[in-house]
Amino acid sequence: MANWFECKVRYDKLQENGAAKKVTEPYLVDALSFTEAEARITEEQKPFISGEFEVSAVKRCKIAEIAFQEDEEADKWYLVKVGFITVDEKSGVEKRSVSQILVQAGGFKSAYDNFIKYMEGTMADYDIVSIAETPIMDVYRMKVVD
Repeated sequence: MANWFECKVRYDKLQENGAAKKVTEPYLVDALSFTEAEARITEEQKPFISGEFEVSAVKRCKIAEIAFQEDEEADKWYLVKVGFITVDEKSGVEKRSVSQILVQAGGFKSAYDNFIKYMEGTMADYDIVSIAETPIMDVYRMKVVD
């Protein structure tokens, strides 16, 4: 199971008019600890940022799953809150537990479509509570070493 950490990276970004502007961008990293998350985001960002940058914050995220897409157009991340409906066997009462699933998509409609496709074959009953675009710039999975 993945441990997702949101890491905020602060650096000077070159604007279209040529001026440098200080920005803070959030990224998601799969890591075992806060220290590893900071080290991983530092390594991942080195090739993309010229000049100095700092990891200004690291916090744990309650993301249950991530639905990645290989589509070039899927350049945004949407947080889908899903209510899973279960029935307590002893009392027979319906219980609803909410999970957060991050979906990669190019827009709101494709986020919905990608989520529905991702959930195909799921035996659990669920309903979508909300879908919202996130400011997350990119997601870095744990690298598997063979």
